[in-house]
Amino acid sequence: MEQRASEGLDGGAQASVDGGGSGMEALRVLELYSGIGGMHQALRESGVPAQVVAAIDVNTVANEVYKYNFPHTQLLARTIEGITLEEFDRLSFNMVLMSPPCQPFTRIGLQGDVNDPRTKSFLYFLDILPRLKNLPKYILLENVKGFEVSSTRDLLIQTIENCGFQYQEFLLSPTSLGIPNSRLRYFLIAKLQSEPLPFQAAGQILMEFPQIESKQCPKPATDAEKKAEEKQKEPNTCFEGIRQTSPKGPVLFKLETIEEINRKRQQDSDLSVEMLEGFLEDGLDPTHYFIPPESLLRYALLLDIVTPTCRRSTCFTKGYGRYVEGTGSVLQTSEDVQIEEIYKSLDNLSQEEKITKLLMLKLRYFTPKEIANLLGFPPSFGFPEKIAVRQRYRLLGNSLNVLVVARLIKILYE
Repeated sequence: MEQRASEGLDGGAQASVDGGGSGMEALRVLELYSGIGGMHQALRESGVPAQVVAAIDVNTVANEVYKYNFPHTQLLARTIEGITLEEFDRLSFNMVLMSPPCQPFTRIGLQGDVNDPRTKSFLYFLDILPRLKNLPKYILLENVKGFEVSSTRDLLIQTIENCGFQYQEFLLSPTSLGIPNSRLRYFLIAKLQSEPLPFQAAGQILMEFPQIESKQCPKPATDAEKKAEEKQKEPNTCFEGIRQTSPKGPVLFKLETIEEINRKRQQDSDLSVEMLEGFLEDGLDPTHYFIPPESLLRYALLLDIVTPTCRRSTCFTKGYGRYVEGTGSVLQTSEDVQIEEIYKSLDNLSQEEKITKLLMLKLRYFTPKEIANLLGFPPSFGFPEKIAVRQRYRLLGNSLNVLVVARLIKILYE
């Protein structure tokens, strides 16, 4: 079982634990839609001196995980719209971290936007914000790609502009930090000041982190960097032996075209991104995570298969482990079996024979701990024993990448 995190002391003493401590006055942070605590963890990782004065969420299962990892933080199991202006004022916060419900803005959802009932709490907070006795100095918001073209986003921008905030929007993925997981998300950071942010690009959504560090002379390449450059010239380990097919011809697994295969090959050749093997659990008994034969047979051509030496994985969603198609990558654990050879041999076989062939790949789901690793949660982050594996997948699928948010908090604060 994962080790339980024990850090965090409520009140003033908590600042040095949550934010690293720097002798500066700690920020008082309000965490809305706190979930399992991704924003709180990002705050710790950022090194910014801060104290989470309150976390708010109505999801009872997520709250159990939050309390397990941040036992000394005030956690309010209430709806945001049930909290009065006076109660918000009493919290006396100067930073807001939030990740409102994304369902109204997802591509596969109904995209109800402002008319979706799940947007109600966020609209309520936007109404409260200008009426606060003291406006927060910093705001960070995370949501799905699609939020940036919503009416809800327009209301957010209108509100913070009227309040005097300078802001910048981003579309960022963890791959930009060398993490082998695609999870493109919308972010907004805002600061209460009259001057534009030093990296602010009016009317633009940035696709990479701003370079705010001072320019330095380039350093000579280290031995490790030279070796990495040489390694980049070697054959790709994930797609070694793949034949070049035309889009109209035969395709590999997941009904892929040659363009899709080339894209994945390019991802796996990017040495700025780590291999998946560094995020996998050691000494794991994979028995409980193998994909069932019936699922293999039904979804064989739809699976996104990766190996430990790959430098990519698709976005893990809340349906991972329950549904197969489009919910996240699966891991091939057999080292001496070529994917292409298995798939080429499936034609004209009986169902039993196909299953026998596919089982040779030893395909398994990533474990919740491995997904948490890819999301940037530290080894100390864990789940209470009573939280089932399927619930863990769901909670992680609804969470965020800790390290991406930590970088943005640091950029915003500095």
